[in-house]
Order: sequence, then C-alpha cells, then structure tokens
Amino acid sequence: MSVLATLAVAAEEGGHVLKELPMPPVMYGVIVFSIFVVLAAVTFSFRDVANRHSAKAEAYAREHGTQQPTH
Repeated sequence: MSVLATLAVAAEEGGHVLKELPMPPVMYGVIVFSIFVVLAAVTFSFRDVANRHSAKAEAYAREHGTQQPTH
C-alpha cells in the first residue's frame, strides 16, 4: 500500500464519534458561568468587612500593644 492510500484510509477512519455528550456544548458554558456568578456574589458579600470591625481591631491593638498603621 502506498503512503497516499494509507493516509486516505486514516483520514476516513478519523471521523467516527466515539461518545456523545450528555448535553449540548453550550450548556457547559452556561453552567460554568453560573458557578462564577455565584462565586463572585460570595466574594462581593465580604466587601468592606474590615471597616465593619474596626472597633474590634483597635481594641485588640490596644490590648496587645501592637501599632496600627496611620493613614
């Protein structure tokens, strides 16, 4: 068999579908996007937490003698 015939046979055999996806490919993107949105919401919920507890941080610094950075 020649090289061209071997390549032609290999090209014909490469088109078989081995396994179907369980859902359309777009749905994978939708799932991943929704996971990122949920994670962003969780991250956003912790915004400004340090300012809400500044009195506790100052009391801890006074009690333990640590220096607070001045702004």
